[in-house]
Amino acid sequence: MKTKELSVPLKPVPAEKAGPEASPDWLSVREACEYLAVSEQTIFRWMKEGKLTYFKVGDSTRFRKEDLNLMVTKFTGEKEAEKYGTRCVACGHSVLVPGQIAGTGKVYFKPFKTKFFTLLESNVNLEARSCSKCGFVQIFADTQKLNKLIKKT
Repeated sequence: MKTKELSVPLKPVPAEKAGPEASPDWLSVREACEYLAVSEQTIFRWMKEGKLTYFKVGDSTRFRKEDLNLMVTKFTGEKEAEKYGTRCVACGHSVLVPGQIAGTGKVYFKPFKTKFFTLLESNVNLEARSCSKCGFVQIFADTQKLNKLIKKT
């Protein structure tokens, strides 16, 4: 007896009625490993340590891409930091007009936690640069003074 294959168009399931498996933003453990380029051991360790948010659907473990993206920490090198000082981070325009943020007095950045004992005033001077194209204002701190004030871990 031959079976006949039926081609029936499926109606899309509304997102609120669809389960995690139906959503393209939900990933399995294996897919999460591939997405972050880490091993399953690392994923399970992060789950155990409470560093990674996950969802249980029956016996399945699922992750949202937004939660996996939170596991990625970017460390900016000096050359890239210099690039951000010369280009607008909003639109990429290369003309930044230097200036300062004005108020009733000089504006400073004061870190919450500094070294316990320091003879330095803990106010860090700020410099502002505004993009001449889009108006975005970037604020830069005096990194030399900031690094003298903060605790090295």
